[in-house]
Amino acid sequence: MPNLLLIDDEIKLRGLLKRILELEGYHVSVADNAHSAFNILEKQDIQVVVCDVKLPDAHGVELTQRLKTQFPLIEVILLTAYGTIADGVKAVQNGAFDYLTKGDDNDRIVPLVARAVEKAELQQKVKRLEEKVSQKFGFRSIIGHSKPLQEAIALAQKVAVTDTTVLLLGETGTGKEVFAQAIHQESPRRDKPFVALNCSAFSREILESELFGHRTGAFTGALKDKKGLMEEAHGGTLFLDEIGEMSPDLQAKLLRVLETNTFYKVGDTKPTQVNVRFIAATNRDLQKEAEGLHFRLDLYYRLSVFEIKLPSLRQRPEDIPLLAAHFVQIYAAKMNRSVPKPSAAFLEKLQHSTWKGNIRELKNVIERAVILSNHSELTDQELPFEMQFGTAIPVQGVATLAEIEKQHIQRMLQHTQGNKTETARLLGIGLTTLYRKIEEYDL
Repeated sequence: MPNLLLIDDEIKLRGLLKRILELEGYHVSVADNAHSAFNILEKQDIQVVVCDVKLPDAHGVELTQRLKTQFPLIEVILLTAYGTIADGVKAVQNGAFDYLTKGDDNDRIVPLVARAVEKAELQQKVKRLEEKVSQKFGFRSIIGHSKPLQEAIALAQKVAVTDTTVLLLGETGTGKEVFAQAIHQESPRRDKPFVALNCSAFSREILESELFGHRTGAFTGALKDKKGLMEEAHGGTLFLDEIGEMSPDLQAKLLRVLETNTFYKVGDTKPTQVNVRFIAATNRDLQKEAEGLHFRLDLYYRLSVFEIKLPSLRQRPEDIPLLAAHFVQIYAAKMNRSVPKPSAAFLEKLQHSTWKGNIRELKNVIERAVILSNHSELTDQELPFEMQFGTAIPVQGVATLAEIEKQHIQRMLQHTQGNKTETARLLGIGLTTLYRKIEEYDL
């Protein structure tokens, strides 16, 4: 039931209007002055305010501006006994939904309130969706309280509100795309596209077509015009991951875009203009690459206007329990299982691991642990054997590493119902290696 607030110091008119609106199915609160109205607004979720212009402690036209500033999602309808064009114009300029004269417009108040409620509810729905997107892609989605991570987040928040090009540095799996999405989400471009491209995933020719697009007949198989990701990202953000893998001639084309906001599609003779913010990422030392003539120095300078170094997981071990708990919840939900609690031994082993693959590796380990768990608690027995025993040699009477490996592969095969491709993925090994292990252990 929509909630309305009626502000009027005339008791009879206020009571009559309250009754009319309640008969229409609204929940109506009342106040006889601005001070009381703000107390109600602080405590209740109000969609629409119907307010008299002349109140004992405020003028409705000026009050509208205060209401819209403090409660921007609320719609305000003003009522007056003596309406003027000037007041009506000022009221709308201050954010009023409409401005009515008492008595003459009684037949308009009910449909007008209905339209105001509809608009207010739509705005609240949009706001909730924006908050969900922010939680999923904004800085609130980045998990961890460690000092190195918070320092990186602080830098990203400062640059997010600008249009400055950003270069994200860090090892593989440190969350560079998550940071890029957060920067975009907190920028003025948040309502425009965020487009990501992994420069290492394509050959030089395909990457050029993916990035810049092509014209019909530009090459064999180009049967129609194609928009590149540069155009798809127009008005928004283009994230170029693994930028260090881009070929020198494509680096030159990218440099032109950064300098002129124009580029040529493959097979085109006319330039295309775009408005794009660039965020690049790499696990390489681009400055050394440039000094060694493996990367264009001028492009490096254009990309590195604002550098952010993301910490490895080894540099933030105190964040591992938080990340582990987060991933446990995700994978338990995916597998429709109750959420197991990581044991102290489980977390201790995680915190003392090297994590060469960083967060990406941690996610895989947690997924496998949740799959293997048969209890309400995750123990170190669900971890890969190298995490359980490190490089230590098993003592007499304890299972050998080969025996543990055999049992682990066997359990994963049982979980995947014999799907060897999925088993190899979960184990983090190649399919050929899995077949060799199956033959070796006679599984």
